[in-house]
Amino acid sequence: MNRVMIVAELSANHAGSLQVAIDTIKAAKRAGADAIKLQTYTADTLTLDCNLPDFTINNGSLWDGRTYYDLYKEAYTPWEWHAELFRIAKEEGLIIFSTPFDKTAVDFLETLDNPIYKIASFEITDIPLIEYAASKMKPIVLSTGIAQIEDIELAIDTCREVGNNDITLLKCTSSYPAPIEEANLSMIKEMAERFGVKTGLSDHTIGSIAPIVAITQGATMIEKHFILDHSIGGPDAAFSMDEKEFAQMVKDVRMAESSLGTISYDLTQKQQDNRCFARSLYVAEDIKQGDIITEKNIRSVRPGYGLHPKYYKQIIGKTVKLDKHKGDRVRITDF
Repeated sequence: MNRVMIVAELSANHAGSLQVAIDTIKAAKRAGADAIKLQTYTADTLTLDCNLPDFTINNGSLWDGRTYYDLYKEAYTPWEWHAELFRIAKEEGLIIFSTPFDKTAVDFLETLDNPIYKIASFEITDIPLIEYAASKMKPIVLSTGIAQIEDIELAIDTCREVGNNDITLLKCTSSYPAPIEEANLSMIKEMAERFGVKTGLSDHTIGSIAPIVAITQGATMIEKHFILDHSIGGPDAAFSMDEKEFAQMVKDVRMAESSLGTISYDLTQKQQDNRCFARSLYVAEDIKQGDIITEKNIRSVRPGYGLHPKYYKQIIGKTVKLDKHKGDRVRITDF
């Protein structure tokens, strides 16, 4: 199987500092990430600068009481940083890509040769954006945190209608942080089968359990928010992993991948060697030539050097041709 792509999501975890963003990319590389992901927007491309109730967050989240504009103004990654962040990531040997939130972001990212477009959960209904990003014929990743099945079908159809079939759906729970019992990771395999696409996980739960389980469901991409140090704080810090936590997750995910192996009934050399511990037929007490084989004088025991136990019923009641001693291997030629 191909290795799952492990993506460190920078998001708002830069504290408004380019140096922190650069250091975070380098830490993600040390922690074992395959890729780093940015978000490309400004407060003005996402929402309106408005204090009306509709534009104030009040849904039981970490950000209740703040306006959308105020939150996104704090969280955004300045566009003038992008070229430097792309350069640093490539120097570190990381794939770097971004989530655009409008057409101008797509156009900007095209100037940086952005290799993958990720559509955020809350943008899965923005069909013009999906169509425009997909038209660039780069792999497209769709998060499904608030999506109904009709939204997913429409988004996939939109990509395919412009000729883009390199689609990955990410199972996502759009709660921050997300309760593990709401992860519904069985959807990863189901979505792959239903929609005929690659699938993965955009994870907002705490810890490594969800990414590990996602591997068993066929995930090809794991995305997790990454922060240089929790003391940095910020809008996304509460559900982000630091370098030590992320490195442990990577280790756990790679071990989970290794444990899945491949479908094969061939034995490894070690397994073949261990067949010596299998059962086989041995003489359980001394037998004289002409004696009858009974359940008492022949037994199926360990080790496995004697006759296969499948012959047990076949030889019971037969006459032995030669003397046999306790501990001798039973052979088919003995009868």
